[in-house]
Amino acid sequence: MTQDMTQPVRVLVWNEHRHERKNPKVDELYPDGIHGAVASALREGGCDVRTATLDDDEHGLTEEALAWAQVVVWWGHLAHEEVKDEIVDRVVKRVYDGMGFVPLHSAHMAKPFRRLMGTGCMLKWREANDKERLWIVAPHHPIVTGLHEFVEIEREEMYGEFFDVPAPEELVFVSWFSGGEVFRSGCTWTRGKGKIFYFRPGHETYPTYHLPDVRRVLVNAAKWAAPSGVERFVQGNAKPLESI
Repeated sequence: MTQDMTQPVRVLVWNEHRHERKNPKVDELYPDGIHGAVASALREGGCDVRTATLDDDEHGLTEEALAWAQVVVWWGHLAHEEVKDEIVDRVVKRVYDGMGFVPLHSAHMAKPFRRLMGTGCMLKWREANDKERLWIVAPHHPIVTGLHEFVEIEREEMYGEFFDVPAPEELVFVSWFSGGEVFRSGCTWTRGKGKIFYFRPGHETYPTYHLPDVRRVLVNAAKWAAPSGVERFVQGNAKPLESI
């Protein structure tokens, strides 16, 4: 499943697709769904993209779809608990086997992310038109390629510390909000062979996924999270390589 660098990264964009059907403001901002906006950014960045939603058969996360995907980008909010546990098992296994996973915004409470983190993943929040400034704190990281010192978002939902996740292996962004809070907004981890990048922005009632810098981060993150390195490890009971 290692990425062939001559081929586009295969990304499955998953969205529960509930807010768009319940809230006219969200539908106006994202007429093709939040997944549609994220998918368009990834396609513009050269990725091969499919989309899936909660109400698709098997939530769109079939064995075939996950075997195809090198990376899953996940947005959810209202319906985390409606995701079936057997599907969560399937996603988590694929991450351990090497598939990249990019949870966005309120997907901090998505079942696969909580399973992979092993913590509560809770935080504080406020929806009050805060300005957000995402400071780059890992300027060497591939996820910030093409950006300047920070990404500024004029209006967003605030997320504040403490964010109950394991210490990131690398912290890429730290957000400051006009209300005074800070937040670890771009965090990486590995689980097994799979790479994970949590990216905070993206509240459904703001046009965040139309912003060029945010769209650039989505593309960079998908390409970073795609499988690389050793193709296969043998685990479990092993025969000796030499005579004993």
